Amino acid sequence: GCVLVVSVIEQLAQWHNSTVKAAVERLCDYIPGKYQIMCHMSCCIDKEMNADVVCHSLRLCKQDPGQPLCHLYSPPKLHHLCELMHPSTFIFLPLQKSFMGFSSVCAFPLLANLCEKIKFVLRNKLPFEDFDGDKFSTFPTLRGYHWRGRDCNDKNTTVYPGRRPDNWDAKSDSNCNGIWGVDPKDGIPYEEKFCKGADSRGVVLLGDSAGAHFHIPPEWMTVTQMSAKSFANLPMAFSDEFDWPQFSEITGFLNSTIGGWTDSLYLRLRKRNRCNHRDLQNISQNVYFPNNIAPYLSFSLARNQLLDNPAIVIYATIGNDVCNGERDTLAHMTTPKEMLSNVVQALRYLDTHLPNGSHVILTGLVDGRFLWDNLHNRYHPLGQLNKDVTYSQVYSFLDCLQVSPCSGWLTPNETLRNLTSERALQLSNVLKEIARSEKFANFEIFYMDFPLRQTAEEWRKMGGEPWQLIEPVDGFHPSQIAAALGTGITWQKALHEWPQVLGKENPFNDQIEAIFKDQGGH
Repeated sequence: GCVLVVSVIEQLAQWHNSTVKAAVERLCDYIPGKYQIMCHMSCCIDKEMNADVVCHSLRLCKQDPGQPLCHLYSPPKLHHLCELMHPSTFIFLPLQKSFMGFSSVCAFPLLANLCEKIKFVLRNKLPFEDFDGDKFSTFPTLRGYHWRGRDCNDKNTTVYPGRRPDNWDAKSDSNCNGIWGVDPKDGIPYEEKFCKGADSRGVVLLGDSAGAHFHIPPEWMTVTQMSAKSFANLPMAFSDEFDWPQFSEITGFLNSTIGGWTDSLYLRLRKRNRCNHRDLQNISQNVYFPNNIAPYLSFSLARNQLLDNPAIVIYATIGNDVCNGERDTLAHMTTPKEMLSNVVQALRYLDTHLPNGSHVILTGLVDGRFLWDNLHNRYHPLGQLNKDVTYSQVYSFLDCLQVSPCSGWLTPNETLRNLTSERALQLSNVLKEIARSEKFANFEIFYMDFPLRQTAEEWRKMGGEPWQLIEPVDGFHPSQIAAALGTGITWQKALHEWPQVLGKENPFNDQIEAIFKDQGGH
């Protein structure tokens, strides 16, 4: 974090030909008020020192005994580094100590309350603002309706997206799909007229950070593009854990503001059957699932087997089982035996909670060699101004700090990359065998490979480059373009091979939309 902030400040000073103090003031003008925590750093930065040196000098970066010296930039001469790391280098020592007291973002008083809310949603994967306890919210972030369909009555626990209508919603909208009331022409409830026998169903994602759609905007660290507008979405991003599920491949529903376009399984299901409106849940997280996710599902999944519509559940942890930041990364990967046990336990839990007629799609792991092959020698956003930081350097820096999102793939060691992909293939084969051999009472189960190769081919046909399918800042997650293209590929496979999964096309969609427009709705 320190290296990132100092790098941006130094590059801002360089780009605008200003002092460091002026660069800090400029950055602080860009950033919304309570997030201006890096303003405390101005006393400690010298334009002639690279960010590694500054952060080691502040003791925010350190070298543990017997461990390598982690650095993003080319290191200075050793005696120069030692000289700069001496406290006497800095005149404003009290301010330095003040900053070090706030080394944790959540220690800042203005952010402490928000951090407590975020800790709650990280533990529970449930909306923080949920007054009736039905696991749906009227608030967008903090696991609110960016992650799950928007509640239409947060004071009534029997009203929520995805339930079967109460008395055909003649008097009120019990399932939040916007269809309720009685047609004055014939006295038939609209929900009965338009949605009865329509194969209504929701979509639920059990995923990792790729499914949550982790994204750090590149303009946050590209000084040539930086302005106050660049950081306007910082508060929302922070309270959504730097995830953007509202634009994601499975549950996206808003037009993308982070590049590319939004196309999702939910949007396509909604277009196919307007009665599916708001029936979505994104139960994904940025850190590794616990080995047994059944208890985790027990408090995160919102589905009543007796009262709710069936669901399409996408099980897509495309890299978590082989990705970690450990030095002995292979030893910490999930084994095929563990994979079999974990997934079958989760499926058995789902079988006791999903309504009959549901479907589960197991998605295979990605072949992450694509990342190194297409990015390692390209410049990272931090390195574009001075052509001094490649993705290879970023990967090595994170690996040295033991915080790499995937030590097995983000490495110059080709043998290790191949072994990681070999394990990923073994685990995908486990999923494939589960789909072939296991039977469940309340849902059918299917398997599909992660469509990376098809996505890359489709993007090339459109004139794109493979590296554009990867998030530019972390160099690891699928980009918005990759998410949108992947949706189309998944949809076509389901349409041709498993049409029963998607349900029937509702012949009343146009009439539903026409009534909404007549009533001034959307």
